[in-house]
Amino acid sequence: MNYFIYIIAGVLPSAIWLLFYLRKDKYPESKRMILKIFLYGVIAALPVILIELGFLEMLSRVTLSLSPFIVSILYWFLGVAFIEEFVKYLVIRGKVIKHSAFDEPVDLMLYMMIAALGFAALENILYLLPLTQAEVFPVSILRFFGATLLHALCSGTLGFFLALSFYRIKHRGKLLLLGIVLAVVLHGAFNFYIMEKEGLISFLMPILILVGLAGFVTFGFKKLKKIKSVCKT
Repeated sequence: MNYFIYIIAGVLPSAIWLLFYLRKDKYPESKRMILKIFLYGVIAALPVILIELGFLEMLSRVTLSLSPFIVSILYWFLGVAFIEEFVKYLVIRGKVIKHSAFDEPVDLMLYMMIAALGFAALENILYLLPLTQAEVFPVSILRFFGATLLHALCSGTLGFFLALSFYRIKHRGKLLLLGIVLAVVLHGAFNFYIMEKEGLISFLMPILILVGLAGFVTFGFKKLKKIKSVCKT
């Protein structure tokens, strides 16, 4: 097995979206900081996998007392979406918020997306490894337009409300909670429709979620660029 091909195919979707969204910043961040947060996103994916496996194991013990629908909802929304979005948020909370690189509101939104793309890169590689080399790049393209973009957009949405919370200090808690809820619900819904539904709805709903998120993230970048300063209290 040529692992180099799998690594390239896994990282490339994240790298392309990273270059695309870095163009949204009028005052580019340092390459060192970008790489650092991207790698922290990669590292964060490792414990998340273990936590998700543990959550799935826990669910398997209570499936007899719950309906399959409830089990699916709990798994995709709490066991996957919440865990992944919260861990990516912790990366930014621990590595960016008190760093000198955070000097304008749009930075938080951008760094959330950078961490998410690092997270998605490792997720892509692990997803591709069981496939044959002939399957790798077609699946990588699908993940470029699907899961990888979803990670970036959901975390970008959370990043918008996180950034806004530093501007509207009285509503900080509510804004952060709103950002987490939106990111988790949309991330969970995307996975749920992809994995649990069949037919046209399993195709249309994920597309609608991605289009809606893309529009909101574009709006978010424009709004945050109008805020000139940020309070780090």
